[in-house]
Amino acid sequence: MAAQSLGSPPNPSCKIMTFQPTMDEFKDFNKYLAYMESKGAHRAGLAKIIPPKEWKPRKSYDDIDDLMIPAPIQQIVTGQSGLFTQYNIQKKPMTVKEFRQLANSNMYCTPRHLDFEDLERKYWKNLTFVAPIYGADINGSIYNKDVNEWNIAHLNTILDIVEEDCGISIEGVNTPYLYFGMWKTTFAWHTEDMDLYSINYLHFGEPKS
Repeated sequence: MAAQSLGSPPNPSCKIMTFQPTMDEFKDFNKYLAYMESKGAHRAGLAKIIPPKEWKPRKSYDDIDDLMIPAPIQQIVTGQSGLFTQYNIQKKPMTVKEFRQLANSNMYCTPRHLDFEDLERKYWKNLTFVAPIYGADINGSIYNKDVNEWNIAHLNTILDIVEEDCGISIEGVNTPYLYFGMWKTTFAWHTEDMDLYSINYLHFGEPKS
C-alpha cells in the first residue's frame, strides 16, 4: 500500500463519517475496518455504520421482557457552568419490561424537541434534575448465536485471541456488555475507548447522541 505522505491525509477535516456497506462487504469485519481507515474515518475518533437491511442481529425482541437488569444505577449529577460530577447509586434489580415502563413514564421520558440541537440544549439545561436510571454493564449479548457478521460476542479480532489462547478475560473489553438507557443516561468516554476501538450496536429505541 502506498504511503499517504505525498498528499494530504484522507478526511483532513476530521469529520464524523457514515458508512453503508453492502451485505457482501459486511461479511469481513477486519477488511471493512481497514477500508474505513483508508478513508480517514479514524481521524474523527468516531464513525457511524448503517448495516445492510437484510442483516438482522436478532430475529425478534419480543422475548426479552423478562431479561433481568441485575444492578441498574441512578445517575445523580451535580455542578454548574460546564463542570459536573456524576454519582452512581445502585438500585434494586428490575426486568427489561419494568425498565421500559419507567423510561417511557412522564417522569423519565424524552421531552418534546424541535431537532437534536434543541434536545442537546435541553440535556445540558436539565442535567442536574430528575436523575435517570441506567441499565449498565450487563454481561452478555442479545445477538442470536448464529449471527456471524459483526457479532459483538465474537468479532474475530486480536482481543479474541487474548481470551482464547491466553485465557485472559477483561469484562467489557474482550467480552460484550449490554446497556439499557433512557433520556439523559450518560456514558463516559473511558481510557480503553481511547486506547482501543470500541464498537456499539443500537438494537432498538431512540437514536444516541
